[in-house]
Amino acid sequence: MSTATTNPESSSQSPRAGRNSGTGTGGVSKAGGGRADSFWDRPLDTTTEVVTPENIAFEYQLAGPFRRLPAYLIDVLVRYAIIFFLAIALMFIVGMIAWGTLGAFAIGFGLVSYFLISWFYGAGMETYFNGRTVGKWSCGIRVIDVDGCPITGRRAIIRNLLRIADLAPLAALSSLGEDVPPVFFIPTGMVGLVCVICTSRMQRLGDIAAGTMVIIDEKTWRLPTAKVDDPRVAPLASFIPGDYAISRSMARTLAVYVERRHYLTPARRLEIARHLTLPLLDRFDFDPKVDADLLMMALYHKTFIADPSQEPADLGVLAGYSPLRNAANPMPAG
Repeated sequence: MSTATTNPESSSQSPRAGRNSGTGTGGVSKAGGGRADSFWDRPLDTTTEVVTPENIAFEYQLAGPFRRLPAYLIDVLVRYAIIFFLAIALMFIVGMIAWGTLGAFAIGFGLVSYFLISWFYGAGMETYFNGRTVGKWSCGIRVIDVDGCPITGRRAIIRNLLRIADLAPLAALSSLGEDVPPVFFIPTGMVGLVCVICTSRMQRLGDIAAGTMVIIDEKTWRLPTAKVDDPRVAPLASFIPGDYAISRSMARTLAVYVERRHYLTPARRLEIARHLTLPLLDRFDFDPKVDADLLMMALYHKTFIADPSQEPADLGVLAGYSPLRNAANPMPAG
């Protein structure tokens, strides 16, 4: 789950350095130039914060070890199920043709397939399915970059190749009984568990090396619809092109902006809204003088409140005016 909040500090200042920058292991300096807080001085928290260049802070809820372990076990079962059915299919096909001729080829192909599935199943799934594997999807978690962006293929490969280090040390099964050969081992995962517990973003070694983190999936993210009282909002929303498809991240930002705008000064609202609406003015061919805060409210109304099946909104106070760039009667400023 993630939420977005506007950063109350000035955009000219670096946003909350320490917790949100670098690897996330440094403490935030105390007021008055005191020493930096140590790891043990910081409160235990399961959320992390990412600040965008527009000075909007997004909070992500981190996935802990007890949620990640079932996902890993499910992925292990999925991997071995794929390998098992692939081996059965290969034996059936080669047996139907000529095992004596293609037997060596089948064994080689099977070994290569086992290697690729064992080592690159996770990397491939996370790259092409938005940071999810079958196990992560079923447990409601996914992997993202520490800056909040979707995971890339290179980062997915790095974090999955280093999984073997996180599963160390290996425990010999021969210690459980004399009849067990000393060649069977089980991974304890103590290295990864200690890393997850001791890092602020709950990262294992693979996550630290790749610059990734595992979060609770956002698919259940919701905010209550805010009430919009400004009579200019609905008419302005009617001028937004009907084919404009708002992105999921922008919808989330709109919802939190409208929810929090009452706690911001008018100047601060304008500053934040201008960052977000500047590219939209050209796209909608709107007059640059259109109030940015009002445009944010209009986007919110169109996204969360307006019913596409209803008749176009009555222009009301905006009758005779237009927000378009070359309009004869431009819309009055708010």
